[in-house]
Amino acid sequence: MSLQLHRPDGKGGLEPRVVTEKDWRRQLRSTRWGAALEKGRLPELANPEMNPTSVGRSVAVWVGLALVTLGVLVVGYGSGFWSFGS
Repeated sequence: MSLQLHRPDGKGGLEPRVVTEKDWRRQLRSTRWGAALEKGRLPELANPEMNPTSVGRSVAVWVGLALVTLGVLVVGYGSGFWSFGS
């Protein structure tokens, strides 16, 4: 069984795609991934979608969430909306 790729021939049938490169590993060698750089090091690639949150801001969010949760629990039990099990 062959995993050869086929393409339409224009007459409703399929024809095999001509394979030009026997060594598929050559297609994977790109300067973008550092294959052509010295010592095989990876290039510096910026990630514009990643803007890390500062430590202070993330701590403030979690502390705020904890305080809001505590407030909801205190108000809920204090007003009688919830009650302790007997």
